[in-house]
Amino acid sequence: MKIVITGTAGFIGFHLARHLLAEGHEVVGIDNFSDYYSVELKEDRHRLLEASPGYRGERLDLTEGERLLALVNEWQPDVVCNLAAQAGVRYSLTNPHVYQTANLEGFLNILEACRHADPQPRLVYASSSSVYGGNTKLPFSESDPVDTPVSLYAATKKANELMAHSYSHLFGLQTVGLRFFTVYGPWGRPDMAMWLFTKAMLAGEPIKVFNRGNMQRDFTYVDDIVQGLCGAMFAPGLDQYEIFNLGNHRCENLMDMIGMLSDALGVKPEMELLPMQPGDVPATYADVAKAQAKLGFDPSTPIAAGIPAFVEWYREYHGI
Repeated sequence: MKIVITGTAGFIGFHLARHLLAEGHEVVGIDNFSDYYSVELKEDRHRLLEASPGYRGERLDLTEGERLLALVNEWQPDVVCNLAAQAGVRYSLTNPHVYQTANLEGFLNILEACRHADPQPRLVYASSSSVYGGNTKLPFSESDPVDTPVSLYAATKKANELMAHSYSHLFGLQTVGLRFFTVYGPWGRPDMAMWLFTKAMLAGEPIKVFNRGNMQRDFTYVDDIVQGLCGAMFAPGLDQYEIFNLGNHRCENLMDMIGMLSDALGVKPEMELLPMQPGDVPATYADVAKAQAKLGFDPSTPIAAGIPAFVEWYREYHGI
């Protein structure tokens, strides 16, 4: 199949593209190489993808609507998978306008490009567990209300779901939104806790532990996310508009994660216990029954296996 993926120099997009290329698909990867985090890391991911003969990389920002439309018209993909976005809850507190352009204007251009394509591709796009906002019922289910976002980032992701619904309703575009839960693994993001903790612990620096460690997260290994993405891209019989949780269906205590990371690194952490940060939530936990039934989603990597795999990659990548 022909597939367009946005965000292929990013964490999840890189893994998805690499998997699809290994399966024999043709992939056009789009990325703007934003400097939100290390551009060098993004270039290293991109370089690996470019080594595959089935890959074509395009340096393009999603706000460049005409270029995006022309590329989709030229390529005529079977699926468009939008994983490009401005990530980060805390960053949205100080840089709100970046989220407006990347997550709202950029996503609108994706919708328009898919709407005008002939034939229309299936659009799969990244939402986030953050849309559950102030919800306290666990686990989070797709049928739960998502009207109380506690960060602008979460609000833009909920807006994406609403925008997709309108295009499915008005123009018959098939859209599949995926609410990711705390994705981690090799080639991960330097702004996320597991990377930040690893970097600090290896440098002998204290780690910042928010809400004084009273946090729970549904840590989901990237290979499991890729499996769920492939289900969303290829599963038959999906409705015109779909929303799915993609999580590990395990609610892990943050302090347990830190303990496993400590064991994998062979370093005892020094912890700076801090209050809850604005925009954060105390717990996330995914009900994945719908994804299991309709996508064949089967997350199988516990953090006891995933954390050592991340640490092994981290040491190798940084020559430690």
